Amino acid sequence: MLALILGLIVVCLDQFTKLWVRETLIYGAEPQVVVPGFINLVYVRNPGAAWGMFGGQQAFLILLSIVVLILLAVFRRRFLNPTLDHRIAFGLMIGGILGNLIDRIKVGWVTDFIDCHIGTHHFPSFNVADSSICIAVGLYLLSALWHTTHPLKNSVDESN
Repeated sequence: MLALILGLIVVCLDQFTKLWVRETLIYGAEPQVVVPGFINLVYVRNPGAAWGMFGGQQAFLILLSIVVLILLAVFRRRFLNPTLDHRIAFGLMIGGILGNLIDRIKVGWVTDFIDCHIGTHHFPSFNVADSSICIAVGLYLLSALWHTTHPLKNSVDESN
């Protein structure tokens, strides 16, 4: 239940921020500085996946998103522990995938607006759904490593 609630929160926050961007910022305009030298707001229409890969292949990306959602739902018990961190990762992943899927179906592209850079190093623009997916993957990997290598877990497993 926690994963579903968290996923719903992510979808709502993602869709609200993207709607705000589409209604407030001007597409293609100069970025608006939020934190000088680090974070800007900019309205970008991403017709592809991460870093613009598969640009213009919306049908493929929609189908891929649906297949991944189905696979996550069907096989979640095989790769997720019933721990809080894995439930959070699952909710973040589902919410992020759904947030971008809604954009692809509704407007034909994904709205990106967070623009980060440090000096001359620039990271591609992203959104709440993208952040959610990245945090989910990182949390899942770290917690999976933690659960398999943590000494307390191993000593508990050996006593059973």
